[in-house]
Amino acid sequence: MSVSWSKRVMPSDAERQRRKRYLTATLVTCAALAMFGGALHVVELGSIRMEKMRNKAAFDLSQEKDHIRAAGEDLVRNRLDEERKLKKVTYTVAEADALLTPEQWKELGKMIEIPAGSFTMGTDRERSDLQDHPRHVVKLLAYRIDKYPVTNAQYARFVAATGYRSPLNWKNGHMPDGTAMQPVTMVSWFDARNYAKWAGKRLPTEAEWEKAARGTDGRRWPWGNTMAANRLNTYYSVGSTTDVTKYPDGASPFGVMEMAGNVSEWTADDFKPYPGTDAPPELFQGKVGVANSPKDRAMKVIDLVPVDALYKVLRGGSWKSDPFSTATYHRNYTWPNYASDFFGFRCARDAASAGKDNS
Repeated sequence: MSVSWSKRVMPSDAERQRRKRYLTATLVTCAALAMFGGALHVVELGSIRMEKMRNKAAFDLSQEKDHIRAAGEDLVRNRLDEERKLKKVTYTVAEADALLTPEQWKELGKMIEIPAGSFTMGTDRERSDLQDHPRHVVKLLAYRIDKYPVTNAQYARFVAATGYRSPLNWKNGHMPDGTAMQPVTMVSWFDARNYAKWAGKRLPTEAEWEKAARGTDGRRWPWGNTMAANRLNTYYSVGSTTDVTKYPDGASPFGVMEMAGNVSEWTADDFKPYPGTDAPPELFQGKVGVANSPKDRAMKVIDLVPVDALYKVLRGGSWKSDPFSTATYHRNYTWPNYASDFFGFRCARDAASAGKDNS
């Protein structure tokens, strides 16, 4: 029997080099296609993410130029205004009075009496911010507090009566259309204090604010211990401030409104630790950003340097806050000269000094 053998021919060096080049080119092409496909996927994901971000934006992005200002512009505009270098255009007293109906003015002018006694302040919740610790009992005298945050219409009366500068988000001294019943914003702690003095009132202390918000049973939100999104304006659910009468189901046990969400409210107090807190002392230390060299300034690199000054406390969370920042015990803080489109305030007075309201 004969056997047929096929002879195996080894490729030449030139052929091996040719095949190697072909294989390398094939691998490079495949890698390039994979990278291109991955890039397209990333772009697609980025597009989806950007669309989600646009949908959550605090305002229509086509109006961005009306909301974004260069860093420091607010401070410059405040300085120019104080030096009377900006043209004064605002409401007359009659125009301010005509912004609301008599019934609306009467409702906004209401104050709620908070009786004397003790209440639970702060929290021991493990996941709460350290500045909110610890849970402790505070005793207060009787006092009165505004039923609602101060609105644009009320602030317009103040501006018209005194010639005080208008908030920086009012164009030509006039509030945006449709916002008369919304909380006034872009006001500093000093602006809030000056309004309160004009109205024959004062800013509430932290303790007064918290007792009016949570009552005496230590509740987490004004209405109870469970977050309820339909009772407040927060976490970009609306994307701006809303009328102070929009959420009647968000009332506190005393009937005080808007104590969670809409605007973070200035209080009278400096940001200091509670007795027995486990928060580090440096948390309460005022700090300012300092660029140590021209290169740092160019690259916007700053160091936070301690200064001999204290922040002021804000309460209640805002339309931008996460829901847990709207808890009755949560403490926010910033410099008293800062203003923001989510900072507002309400007023208080001692119960014995109750009298006629200017608001």
